[in-house]
Order: sequence, then structure tokens, then C-alpha cells
Amino acid sequence: LGLLIGLVAKNALLLVDPLVPADRADVQADLDALVRRHGQPVTIVTTLQFHRRSREALVERYGASTSRAKKHLPRDVETVVIQGAGETMVWLPEVRALIPGDRLLGDDERGGLRLCPDSWLRYLPSGMRQKELREALRPLLDLSVELVLVSHGQPVLEGGREAIAKALKG
Repeated sequence: LGLLIGLVAKNALLLVDPLVPADRADVQADLDALVRRHGQPVTIVTTLQFHRRSREALVERYGASTSRAKKHLPRDVETVVIQGAGETMVWLPEVRALIPGDRLLGDDERGGLRLCPDSWLRYLPSGMRQKELREALRPLLDLSVELVLVSHGQPVLEGGREAIAKALKG
């Protein structure tokens, strides 16, 4: 469903851009069971402003913390700020997984990844368009990404760095 990415970190349960629709009691029940089973504090990270979705309700439900500041993140969880793009991606170096919000999307037609359309960038004060987004995303190529767990489309489960490089070429 792509509604929720829940990752078990060493000292927390990490939820990235959680979305638990009110009409999906099954999703809420599964998440409750995961939280109970894990038994560690819940940390919620939001990649961009439009992905706050269920954040406040889950903060209240689980007493979760919210932060993108390194000192408040679980061990082995880092963030990557995409300058001018209004997005902070989550990087899990131990498992080599990158979790973008809306700037990298699954390319369901060709497999791999694609950049978000210019229309998704209109609200940015930077005036960024795809050309500038490509440049802002270029530092991702310095990471040894294997997995790209996108919020829209199919995830990339191998060769993530190569998929990013291909998306940046257009």
C-alpha cells in the first residue's frame, strides 16, 4: 500500500511519513501490534510538509518523538537535506536504504526511479525546477544506496545508486 514505512532501528521504531487512513482499522491494528512487539520508543520522521498526514495522531497514540535533527534520531538513522527542494530524505547506512518523500518516485512504467514533475515543485520559494532538482539530488550519488523506498510507485530493491544516477540523467 505504501501507506507506512516502519523500520526497526536499534533503539526505536522509526516511522517515515506515516499514513494510517481513518477507514483502515486493519492498518492501525497492524501498526499497534508492531509497536507492542518492538517495545522501543517510536520516532516519526517527516520528509516534507505534505507528508505530515497521520503524524500528530500517531504522536499522541504512541507518545512518539518527531525530529530530523541527528542528535534526536535513532542510532543508524541519518537525514539528507535536499537544498532548495523542501525535502529531507532518510538514510539508513547500515542497510543502505534511502527513503525519499516526493522528489524521487518509482517509475512503474520502466522500473527504477524518476524525478517528480515540475508541478510538484511550484510551491517552493527557491523556484526550483527539474534541472535544479537534478543538481540538488546529485550528492545522493555519494551514498552506497542499494534500496530506495519511495512513497509513490514501486520501491527499488537492488541497485539503488544506479537507479538514482539514471533518474538524474533524465
